[in-house]
Amino acid sequence: MTNTLTAIGQRAQQAETKLALFDTATKNQALRQLAADLVANQDQVLAANKKDLANATAMPKKFTDRLMVNEQRIADMAAGLRSIADLPDPTAQIDKGWISQDGLQIIQRRVPLGVIGIIFEARPNVTVDATGLTFKSGNAVILRGGKEALQTNIALTDILRASLEKQGLPADAVQLIHDTSHEIAAEMMNLTDYIDVLIPRGGRGLIQRVVKTATVPVIETGAGNCHVYVDKDADLKMATDIAVNAKVQRPSVCNAAEKLLIHQDVAATFLPAIADALIKHGVQLRGDQTARAIVPAIHPASDADWDTEYNDLIMAVKVVDSLDEAISHINEHSTHHSEAIITNNISRGRRFQEAVNSACVYVNASTRFTDGGMFGFGAEIGISTQKLHARGPMGLAQLTTIKYEITGNGQIRE
Repeated sequence: MTNTLTAIGQRAQQAETKLALFDTATKNQALRQLAADLVANQDQVLAANKKDLANATAMPKKFTDRLMVNEQRIADMAAGLRSIADLPDPTAQIDKGWISQDGLQIIQRRVPLGVIGIIFEARPNVTVDATGLTFKSGNAVILRGGKEALQTNIALTDILRASLEKQGLPADAVQLIHDTSHEIAAEMMNLTDYIDVLIPRGGRGLIQRVVKTATVPVIETGAGNCHVYVDKDADLKMATDIAVNAKVQRPSVCNAAEKLLIHQDVAATFLPAIADALIKHGVQLRGDQTARAIVPAIHPASDADWDTEYNDLIMAVKVVDSLDEAISHINEHSTHHSEAIITNNISRGRRFQEAVNSACVYVNASTRFTDGGMFGFGAEIGISTQKLHARGPMGLAQLTTIKYEITGNGQIRE
């Protein structure tokens, strides 16, 4: 079996042609079996992950959390597959139908995008989530992960492919490119004859490289310079709980908050308390002059800080004089991922949601909820920060497009 990128693309197309014809019951049964086989073979994954972790000495410690796999994370991956099996199949539904003025019966229905390519970094869960979501939506997937997670990704795809083959289903529904070089990634970005859409998962550098290089259509995902704004009418206890959760609960992920904006009317009261709470969790704070005047222990923030996604226990703090200044700052510096306002004023909460140009905008809740699982999608293939063709957490529906099926009885156009 040849493993050139062209051959991989050809096999993916052949698999996708078969997948598009499977009924929902077949796909759901297959997904549940994938989950069972993943758990049954978890020792294979754990052993491979130990090798990857041992070789990841040059990786910053803040990223090893994404790379690490344990029994609980494998259980979570399997649970995600079962959740996807329980969700409605978008390709089994008709969006709408009508009769045209010429008597044509027109049906608009959901169909798969085709072959989806995913370039991602050290996140082995992407391998399983992407397989489940693409399989259920009738798409084939070609995966190219980072070198840091290569052994883990090989183990995962070997298990998934073997499970599909055992079930008499096309194993080429999921394929992993073992070559982790930049050259093969660049070739994949231009494989327009075989890949219908490319989804990058990783840091801002990877995402921008794909967006600027690829000739395959790209859905931009991931980078999260997320903000929490504490309004002058905020419940300050709630604001503390949300800000700490958004920053600390899992700082290495894209929906973690990186910036904290505080209205000047509550800054003198709130900033010392939230600074103390965050510092106790090991967070390094960087702030503007006003914030540092209130809490001298805060480090000075540079201009670059306002645009930086830290993925670490670092947070920049800014005191603003109004809701409008907060909105303006967010729209200028955000990556348009997730933002939150903490306020008891309903009208300001609504204005924030309407005016902030991000995929997910919260009132009185943590940005950490921006997640396919949390939104009820079972899993996600990425969080789109663009406006075409999808936005926010991407689940099954976002991996489909529309097709029109038209039936007549001899009509011709005059």
